[in-house]
Amino acid sequence: MAYCLETVGLTHTFSRQDKVLNNINLQVNEGSIYGFLGPNGAGKTTTLRLILGLLTKQQGRISIFGRSFEQHRVSVLKKIGSLIESPSLYGHLTAVENLRVLQKIYQCPEERITAVLKDVGLPGTGNKRTSRFSLGMKQRLSIAVALLNNPSLLILDEPTNGLDPNGIIEIRELLKKLNQEQGITIIISSHLLPEIEKLVTHAGIINKGSMMFQGTLPELINKQQQASSVMIETNDAVKAVHVLNDNHVNARVEKGKIVLPVVSKETIAGINRRLVQQNIDVYEINIIKNDLESIFMDLIK
Repeated sequence: MAYCLETVGLTHTFSRQDKVLNNINLQVNEGSIYGFLGPNGAGKTTTLRLILGLLTKQQGRISIFGRSFEQHRVSVLKKIGSLIESPSLYGHLTAVENLRVLQKIYQCPEERITAVLKDVGLPGTGNKRTSRFSLGMKQRLSIAVALLNNPSLLILDEPTNGLDPNGIIEIRELLKKLNQEQGITIIISSHLLPEIEKLVTHAGIINKGSMMFQGTLPELINKQQQASSVMIETNDAVKAVHVLNDNHVNARVEKGKIVLPVVSKETIAGINRRLVQQNIDVYEINIIKNDLESIFMDLIK
């Protein structure tokens, strides 16, 4: 399969003892929103810097749009928009003036300025200097900068850092719109899995420089379902566990409640009958699914 972005064996060290990346194989499908996830210091920004040529590649292969990045660097970069770490804006200039500086560098049509400001929801900032913008507005303007050259691939490093919940939602909806209406492939790095799961179609999880998971969001959610358990609350958890274990049901007590692996509905009904027959009051039976954040923590541990 041809990928919009693919890395093979990407490895990077800052010193002999400090291996930042170890054999990273990213596979980003065209038209996808790829969540590149991991705790702070996992190697996300280093990977993205290598992909964009901001760091010198030491080992491995990078292919973008099916072409070698080393051999087609300039033509490839012309089709990429990026925001790495914090926004780079001139605080004494307006939004339009900031974009005009880069529009001349990119040599793209001047009407792109109006178009990208509309895309990111900043069409009416007028003479307001960007130093007076809120953090959310600065993030939006930085995404407008990344969109100025009409890219096919958008790479964003922690674009929701420091934003309030409303700002996070605004950025999420903006990225969905860009992906669905303009067909832009998006790679977004983050350490906030609960927020990212509402946005991405694919995910890669990195920790300590190594890939722990890569696949579609449904495949990641499938891990959630595999990690489910049944929780039973009774008036005597210790006695209930003995009854279940004597009937070959693997159960344990956690925080005063009984926990056992997921079983069929028929088995749950049988367990309930057995407990009641032993004069144990059953107050509640729940199927507990680990949330994706728990799976993320399990993977990086």
